[in-house]
Amino acid sequence: MKNFFRFTERNTSYKQEIFAGLTTFLSVSYILVVNPLILSQAGMDRGAVFTATALTAIIGSLLIGLLANYPIAIAPSMGLNSFFTFSVVIGMGIEWQVALTGVFIAGIIFMILSLMKIREKIINAIPEDLKHAIAAGIGFFIAFIGFKNAGIIVADPDTFVSIGNLTSPGTALAIVGLVLTIIMLVRGVNGAIFYGMAITTVIGMLVGLIKIPSSIIGSIPSLEPTFGAVFMNWEAIFTLDVLAVIFTFLFVAFFDTAGALIALTSQAGIMKNNEIPKIGRALLADSSAGAIGAVLGTSTPATSVESSSGIAVGGRTGFTALIIALCFAIALFFSPVLAVITTEVTAPALIIVGALMAMDIKNINWSKIEVVIPAFLTIIMMPLTSSVAMGLAFGFILYPLSLLVQKRHKEVHPIMYVLCLLFILYFIFIV
Repeated sequence: MKNFFRFTERNTSYKQEIFAGLTTFLSVSYILVVNPLILSQAGMDRGAVFTATALTAIIGSLLIGLLANYPIAIAPSMGLNSFFTFSVVIGMGIEWQVALTGVFIAGIIFMILSLMKIREKIINAIPEDLKHAIAAGIGFFIAFIGFKNAGIIVADPDTFVSIGNLTSPGTALAIVGLVLTIIMLVRGVNGAIFYGMAITTVIGMLVGLIKIPSSIIGSIPSLEPTFGAVFMNWEAIFTLDVLAVIFTFLFVAFFDTAGALIALTSQAGIMKNNEIPKIGRALLADSSAGAIGAVLGTSTPATSVESSSGIAVGGRTGFTALIIALCFAIALFFSPVLAVITTEVTAPALIIVGALMAMDIKNINWSKIEVVIPAFLTIIMMPLTSSVAMGLAFGFILYPLSLLVQKRHKEVHPIMYVLCLLFILYFIFIV
């Protein structure tokens, strides 16, 4: 097992990988509660979506762990499940079965692009400075999500965002968890992020902010209401609206995954010489999970940026992903216990992980204006738009244009010019 996952080469151990897997699972487990809640608003059966969500995460995480040896979780994407429900089903009036067929078709196209190594070539064509900007931008994005989930940052009609009520019970609990985790980190405690979440949960129970579950084991809801629904409405997909939806699923998921993989493999030390080993296998795992998830009954899965919490604890190999998959499998039987993993518990981990990922900003060449502006906009637009893909769009448009006007167009890979044009067209016709 150690040889298969290359423990010695990546300087890790079973203990380190298990802690990493548990930490990532705790950070991403909210998807088992939130995804069914969001998709149920599209008319889907909440119980079936819960089971589909868990199974998709199990399959996706196993695939990326075994095929690519990455310490990463794959689970339904929070951004795309909201797009699925509120933009496609509610906003456009498309039936959820038809929308799910669109997710399935996008997954199949992803698989073809992955097998043809087109996605791999695109990721390897991205300049090194932009890759560091992507990693840093996702760090800021994750930290912003953490601050929002904790109630430390709240919406404000005048200033867009503002400081929240720091004395409210939930926010105070998150702050206590944040301080405890920081103390353990600076003291060099291994597994500090995991311990921080565990201690915060116990404190929450003791003070009555987190309900102690009345039962531990629950039955697994049936998949019947959603399983195979993608094959029922093929004739309805041949409309301009549905084709636009398929393209959007394809486009946004493509670059969300690309950005996440670049950031996470950089954080884990897997990316070498601006290239990511076995990236093709990772992309195939991700796209396969997309097609399988649609058949089971959930919206598009993606590489989970929350995997950064496990990597920060020490996850370096696919064994971490196996632990994540095992945790999702156990969660199928212990759904009542998931109620204790609240946003106040996971928020400190997201804030700290965001800070750790933002350290990649030091590797950007800040002395050149043609690098500074695309890199800065890549970073800042991710938290401001709540979209990794939007951050990439600004960087991918401005970087080749900046070098083009400097008459240094030969220094830019031709693929970057194609991406620049695609993003411009995306802004004109889709956004």
